[in-house]
This record gives sequence, C-alpha cells and structure tokens, in this order.
Amino acid sequence: MRSFIRRAIEKLPKLPPDQVRGLILELASENELLEMVLDSIPDGIMVADSSGLVVLFNKGAERLLTFSVADPYEKEIHTVIKDPEISSFVRESLKNPEKTNEREFTLGSTGASRTLFCSVLPLLRDGSIQGSVFSIKDVTEKRSREARLRRAENLASLTNLAAGVAHEIKNPLGSIGIHIQLIQKALRHEKKINKESIEHYLDVMNEEVERLNAIIVDFLFAVRPMNAEPTIQSLNGIVQELIEFVSPELEEAGIRLKLELNEELPRLLLDDKYVKQALLNLIKNSIAAMPDGGLLTIKTGIDGPYVYVEVNDTGIGIPEENMGKIFEPYFTTKSFGSGLGLTVVYKIVKEHGGDITVKSKEGSGSSFILHFPIPQEELKLLMEKKNEV
Repeated sequence: MRSFIRRAIEKLPKLPPDQVRGLILELASENELLEMVLDSIPDGIMVADSSGLVVLFNKGAERLLTFSVADPYEKEIHTVIKDPEISSFVRESLKNPEKTNEREFTLGSTGASRTLFCSVLPLLRDGSIQGSVFSIKDVTEKRSREARLRRAENLASLTNLAAGVAHEIKNPLGSIGIHIQLIQKALRHEKKINKESIEHYLDVMNEEVERLNAIIVDFLFAVRPMNAEPTIQSLNGIVQELIEFVSPELEEAGIRLKLELNEELPRLLLDDKYVKQALLNLIKNSIAAMPDGGLLTIKTGIDGPYVYVEVNDTGIGIPEENMGKIFEPYFTTKSFGSGLGLTVVYKIVKEHGGDITVKSKEGSGSSFILHFPIPQEELKLLMEKKNEV
C-alpha cells in the first residue's frame, strides 16, 4: 500500500465525503492494477490465508489447474484443486507453513501430457507468516527441450565412442593382417619353414589380439550401466589397501609417496572395487606424468557434506586447452592406453553420487579431487560431535 493512502486511511474519520470517495476509487484502481499484473503472469498463483482459505488467485492458476468449484474464494485451497496428487501435495505442505515445498507433476495422457512445477512457500509480512503462496509453472516445453538435448548429447557421445573404438581397433587389426601376410608368404615361397620366424609372427598376433580384447573390455565398461553394490566402507582403508598394491610400481618409477589421511573421516557408502579402480587410474596417470620421478600425495578430508580424496602429483601437468576434454572418451595425449581412464573415473564417481574437480597447470603437476557424499546418519553424528566441541 502506498504511503499517502495509508496516511489517508489513518485520517479517514476526519475526511469529507468527496475525499473518501476519491480514496475508495484510488484503492479500487490499485486493486485493478494488481489483478491486471497477476493475470498477465503466465504462471499460476494462488494465495491462502493462515487458515488455508483462498484469498487470491490469477487466471494462470485457472488455466493450468482444473478447479473443483466455480468460485474458489474463501474455500480451503486444497479442496478447490481437482487433481488429487496436487491437492494432496498442497494439503501436506500447509501442515508445515514455514517450509518451502517443491514438486513436479505430470497431468494428462502420454500423448498430450503437461508437466507442472509446483511450489508452496510461506507468505511473510514483517517477519511473520500470514499464509501461503502456491505457485504453478508449466515446464512442459522446458523438459521437452532438456530431453531432446540429452538425446542429442547421448547420440554425440555414442558417435565419439564408436569413432574412438574404430580408431583403436584399426591399428591392431592392421598389424594382425600384415603378420598373416608374412606367414602366408613364408609358406608359399620358402622350401624350408623358418619355425622361429613363424613363432615370432604368431607372438605378435597374440599380443595384438590381447590388445583388441582390452579395448573391447574398456569400451564395454565405459558404456554399460554400472552394477555398483555400495556398502559402508572406510575410504582411508580403501586407499591404504590400494597403496600396498601399487607401492612397488611407485618405487620402480622413482616416485615418493606422501599420505595425509584424516583419521576422523565418517564411513561412506562405497563399492570398494570401483573406488579402487578410479584411484588406480588416477595413480597410473600420475606415474605416466612423472617419467623422471617426483612426489605423489594422496590426501583425505571432510568438505561440508562430502568426504574427499585428493591425488596430487608433481608431473608435467595438463595444458589449458586440454582441460575441457580430459573426461571425453578416447581423448589422450599419451602414445599408449585406451583414452578411457578418466572417463571411467568420472563414471564411477557419478555413480556414487559424488563429483570430481581438477586443478592443473602445465609444468606444475595436477590434482584430482574426488568428493563422495556422507550418508545422512553419519552426517548427523558428525554434526553432533562438532556441537559437543
């Protein structure tokens, strides 16, 4: 309400009839403007008082929702909404008016369905709750665009994978073909077969077959849904078990190891075999990045509702122009390997509901940080310990 109207209302008993009439017209004009603004908004809006009775709604609400009554005013808001799911959502939300609740609903048949994003939030005035605001937004087209974008991204990803597999398979197939021709030539033209030469050719072919098999195994791991079976695990324990396995390789490569493990870590829901695979891929990348030796630091800690493990090396680093490509399938700057190592790491972390960040500078090493969510019960215990301190 504008300040001059508020002052006029305070002086209402002293105002002459013509000024009272002018004040009423002014209030009516403001109310009409408010209705025009609300009705011009494409989203639906319904307002309920502290008793849950409808005191205001716009044409967007009428258009997006089907009302069960002709006149919703002064009726319980959930009773005027015809759709039972939305009605139940609003009724349950009003039981806790201090909290904002949001949910999406799909209405109609599959061929002509609409997706509505609904939210119930408190109506505040001077810091106190005066009622609730029910907002309805039609997100059908937005969700449709997102679905089309996901399909396009999946198709592009599949195309990249297929191109990567074709490229990786081409070399070993070519090598196998060449050595088959050499064996055929030896059989046709040599009176006495050189057994050693034939065995050498066959050894090379066997190596290439193994290489092909490894490419297919990596490819299938990258594209198939993961069958993760997370159980309550100690991340520090997983790290220590892996270090025992890779220590000889680190020593042989002249790489010093530094462990900084936080002993206060909560236990996490992890599939240990997959987490070990992710960390092993990162460690192998670090070894390759430090051909002349260096320092590998593995650190664990707590970051808000997450536990993290950081793999840091003092290697050659990642050029800035490659930072956005490192998780793409078959992207690699190495002369060996499938180019799926970091793709697999990314997939494993996401499967656990976590995230991965990278810090790197060419010539100054790299740091990969994996974040895993703390289960709610463990997070609650962690907060209680902090409060006690």
